[in-house]
Amino acid sequence: MPVTIGDVAARAGVSKTTVSRVLNDKGELSEDTVQRVRQAISELGYVPSAGAVGLARGRTQLIGMLVPSLTWPWIGTVIQGVVDVLENEGFGLRLLTFNRGEESLRKLGVQVAAKSFDGLLVIVPPGTLGYITELHAAGLPVVMVDDHGHRPVFPHVDTTNRAGGAQAAAHLLDIGRRRPLVVSGPEEFGCTQERLAGFLDAYSEAGITIDDSHVVPGEFTFDDGRDAVRRALAGGARFDAIFAHNDLLAAGALVALREAGLRVPDDVAVVGFDDVDVASYTDPALTTVRQPLREMGEAAARLLLDHVGGSPSPTLSRTIATTLVVRGSTSATGKP
Repeated sequence: MPVTIGDVAARAGVSKTTVSRVLNDKGELSEDTVQRVRQAISELGYVPSAGAVGLARGRTQLIGMLVPSLTWPWIGTVIQGVVDVLENEGFGLRLLTFNRGEESLRKLGVQVAAKSFDGLLVIVPPGTLGYITELHAAGLPVVMVDDHGHRPVFPHVDTTNRAGGAQAAAHLLDIGRRRPLVVSGPEEFGCTQERLAGFLDAYSEAGITIDDSHVVPGEFTFDDGRDAVRRALAGGARFDAIFAHNDLLAAGALVALREAGLRVPDDVAVVGFDDVDVASYTDPALTTVRQPLREMGEAAARLLLDHVGGSPSPTLSRTIATTLVVRGSTSATGKP
């Protein structure tokens, strides 16, 4: 059952009217009463009503941003794009992580209740889309960056994951690679499904069916990429190319190939996805499908500021195209 304003009032020992006044900064209340109400909100994880988070509450000139973790390799690039736009418009950024799971969500609820920011940017942590949707339905302006294929009811900015998978396949086909191994991302992510579908469709159109045994799951980490390729080789899989669903997986794959005495790109060509910094530093440097990460952050910030300002763009969401970046892992010269 969702927590109600009545539950908060009962926990704090005050009336529902008093809770509403705390949420909306209305009327004269003692500091002790305000603190008791806020403590109750924190303990219960209360999601405030539209009246508490609507645009009429006033402006803080701060934007909140919730991210799963700061360890994801592309998070910093997205944040930089966000900050570039916010600072130019006179806004600051309040960064929140999901490092502590449910406790992190409760703290987010407290920040919303306290009107700590005017709107929320979010790279949705796994399992939290329903909660974020509730906040949006309650009146908080929300924009998602990288929707993972979930297509939320609120504005979002994503990239062409399916087309990116097709770009990777087209390049490998162009250089004569007809037996690819796919090291995929987490199956619950929509972006994983879209990248895989685009890749498989392109090979199918070329008359090549990729067997399920040549699609191995990973968790977007270096170790998973290395271990997936080790297992494939140990199992006798034969392949002349690898499409990894992010650059960390691809970097791990390169190490496993080198350990096995296979040459890249002569024996096996490798394509990653994202174009984070590591893609330029591997040996050989990675061919990859570039996600426009900084541009995604910029676009999301602009969409959110439009909503905060009361003049949302008629285009509620944006999709920014991927591009293929060819380097040494598929070409000896690093050129197409």
